[in-house]
Amino acid sequence: MIGDTETIDEFLNRCSHDVEEAVRKAAAAEILPRFRRLAEHEVDQKSGPHDLVTDADRLAELRLTEGLASLLPGSVVVGEEAVHADPASYDALQGDAPVWIVDPVDGTRQFVHGDDGFCTLVALAHRGVVTASWTYAAARDQFATAVRGRGAFLDGERLFAGPPAPGRDLTVATSHPDYTTDEQKRSLRALWTDGIAPRPCGSAGLEYLAVARGQLDAVAFSWEAAWDHAAGLLLVEEAGGAHSTLSGEPFRVTGGNALPFTAARDAATARRLADLLRTAV
Repeated sequence: MIGDTETIDEFLNRCSHDVEEAVRKAAAAEILPRFRRLAEHEVDQKSGPHDLVTDADRLAELRLTEGLASLLPGSVVVGEEAVHADPASYDALQGDAPVWIVDPVDGTRQFVHGDDGFCTLVALAHRGVVTASWTYAAARDQFATAVRGRGAFLDGERLFAGPPAPGRDLTVATSHPDYTTDEQKRSLRALWTDGIAPRPCGSAGLEYLAVARGQLDAVAFSWEAAWDHAAGLLLVEEAGGAHSTLSGEPFRVTGGNALPFTAARDAATARRLADLLRTAV
């Protein structure tokens, strides 16, 4: 257990590759065989027609839960589908045990429609601090990793977000209208202004990866679910980017954030967007 026999850093030195293998194997066993082959009975709704879950989500999360917990004895798993079944399990993020934060299929709607814009997200957090992340776009065969203080990488190549190019509109992926309330839409409306080019987001994990790669200038989101944000926020940070809530503080995976929040290629862009978002609240 962490603290008794080794530190988180020591565990990551020893087992980062094992985590990557666990993610790859879960995708190979439960996700890719169902990609573009889903039967009608393998797709269900959760809160409504835009909130979908598939057998791939459920079974991949079960496989990841078993594999990740065995790699790190004493750890717990907070997974999207498990929390849907038992909302109280989300409280583990507030505890002292290391927490695996898992989204088995981020971008389920894309997955259901046969679009390759989905990924598997895993992050390891301890006492509210995300220490490592794994982002696997299985259908694109892309794997991104980050360890706090050690950089972000895509398929072994170091990522540097860099500042946006001067003199052009900032491209910003925002919470998708299908998933936002009227109040959330109003709070994001401040981004529809000169110098900003907003668009609805797809898979949150892949949007974060685009920011870390310097292909997208920023994201602006209005919800807190840790499984959507933990892995990607660390990728952005380790690529040189920054994130900010309306309070001016970084986003916390433990919750209680002033929303909406933004993550951007550099700190100046994050501040600019957070300032704009405050005007609509």
